[in-house]
Amino acid sequence: MPSYQYETLIVEQTGKVLTITLNRPESLNAVNEVMHHEIEDAFYQVGRDPDVSAVVLTGAGRGFCSGGDVRAMDERGGAIALQDRPIGAISPSGRRIVQNILWVEQPVICALNGVAAGLGATLALFCDIIYASDQARIGDTHVRAGLVAGDGGAVIWPLLAERIGLVNRVVPHDDLMDTVMELAQRLANGPALAIRGTKHAINKKVWNDLNQALDLGLSLEARSARHPDHAEAARAFVEKRAPQYKGTI
Repeated sequence: MPSYQYETLIVEQTGKVLTITLNRPESLNAVNEVMHHEIEDAFYQVGRDPDVSAVVLTGAGRGFCSGGDVRAMDERGGAIALQDRPIGAISPSGRRIVQNILWVEQPVICALNGVAAGLGATLALFCDIIYASDQARIGDTHVRAGLVAGDGGAVIWPLLAERIGLVNRVVPHDDLMDTVMELAQRLANGPALAIRGTKHAINKKVWNDLNQALDLGLSLEARSARHPDHAEAARAFVEKRAPQYKGTI
């Protein structure tokens, strides 16, 4: 059994259910470099763990995940450390964090307890099932940060997300974890072959679409991470002002 010892994640097991909690509540669980690698590793280990039959992913505090750590981006002048790579080079880590979640054979349930933005929205949406708190919000803020991807920051509220099928169920905030754990235990104690086979069949199309889009998407995101507009967006966030984009290509 893996040790699951991490700096930015809390990993707890109850029976056959493993709960992974993003644990940087002071920043709404913004993903810094350490957390990024630890999420990759945690899901890699889960996929090899015979004692885990279901996984729950949630966030500590009042948010699920606010996306990439913009303050860390500002400190290093960009989202991705690509100084030693050609412009447009793909970050292997960017690919792994998505693939490792999809590769997990066990069902993965997102307990969406608060805001999920940017990379946080990506993490939630690549889970198999999403149960959302009635206080949750989902949005993609990549474009606002001067990065390729997403819709520029439109926010989707929980009831709308349920209505359009983005989440499976919305529950009162205080009931979220109990409701999710009840489902997780039911799945963990169900027929594993049937559950995993169904997940594999459903995810086949996701895999096909992902493989077509991921290389281009990550390459363009990496290119945009070097652009002055991204550095300006990160600086403006820290300084609490409106960014002044150059708008050049």
